[in-house]
Amino acid sequence: MCVPPNGLPRHRSCEMFLSVGLRCIAGDSSTVNLKAPIVLAKIVADQMIRHSIRGVIVNISSQASIKPLTNHTVYCASKAGLDMVTRCMAKELGQYGIRVNSVNPTVVMTEMGRKNWSDPNKSSDLLSQMPMGRFAEVEDVVKGVLFLLSDASAMTTGEVLPIDGGFTRM
Repeated sequence: MCVPPNGLPRHRSCEMFLSVGLRCIAGDSSTVNLKAPIVLAKIVADQMIRHSIRGVIVNISSQASIKPLTNHTVYCASKAGLDMVTRCMAKELGQYGIRVNSVNPTVVMTEMGRKNWSDPNKSSDLLSQMPMGRFAEVEDVVKGVLFLLSDASAMTTGEVLPIDGGFTRM
């Protein structure tokens, strides 16, 4: 099994992105959010195939890959790219018995999440769009990952699993 770490958000507007062009994509969050999971998954998949191991790769994506967020153009694009990589890898690796899925959480109340989203002035708008009315805790994401790693999801591959309190469905 392989679960690459989550990436880094970069608050960049579309206007800023267009003004600096591809330099914005060549580094920063896209390296962590897109390139690193691809490289790690390839290393793991190569070993699984070489040793005939049926396994599971679960990428950590984001609700931002499904629903656009203001001032998050590069982050949203890199996570949407990761979702497509997840689907393509599922299609290509399924023949070897390797399943590939992703979890797509909302803000997770890690140390960084608490630092960035504890201010009600900042968080109230996003929370008001979430039927569950709260951000995810680490345990919420872990449970989604464990489900995708388990035999309970043995016929699930190429899927993105939102863990976002209903945000992307509203």
